[in-house]
Amino acid sequence: MILLRHLESQWNKENRFTGWTDIPLSKEGIESAPKIAEKLAGLPIDKVYTSPLIRNKETVSLILDNLNKKDSSVVIDKALNERKYGKLQGLNKEDAKKQFGEKQVHLWRRSWDEAPPGGESLKDVYKRAVPFFKKYIEKDLKEGKNILVVASHNSLRAIVKYVEKINDKDIINLEIPYAGLREYEF
Repeated sequence: MILLRHLESQWNKENRFTGWTDIPLSKEGIESAPKIAEKLAGLPIDKVYTSPLIRNKETVSLILDNLNKKDSSVVIDKALNERKYGKLQGLNKEDAKKQFGEKQVHLWRRSWDEAPPGGESLKDVYKRAVPFFKKYIEKDLKEGKNILVVASHNSLRAIVKYVEKINDKDIINLEIPYAGLREYEF
């Protein structure tokens, strides 16, 4: 199984909380696709899972195009969406730190069970992403399929927490950069 965080989006570039806001990839994100696809070249991919957010679907399309695998099976499901950032969505991250304090914003972004106002905690994301993972992705893995999951930061963090059995306290330290790859053997 290969986990890939989507390429840089326009709001990532602008350092804004994106969450469920459907923002496309930045020019730089699009231009980085061949380099990321090169890292996946030669790896068999039987099926791809992603979310309906445009930044994830664009990443899948660009990566598969660059790998000449346009006919790959792609499953799209909102269970793999990014966390809902509530009132933080659209705000510049530095402005949010000034308004709410750096420590509080860090807890909202990385802790297990603290949610931003009107948003989701990682625990909430885990409750939707991991059951989906167990029902579909884990089933495919048990059947010997090679799976690529292209998703957003917190849905991937939830999956990594489950797969690597990271405890609630230590998950705050897990960061997956834009276009970051994690590979697992099952």
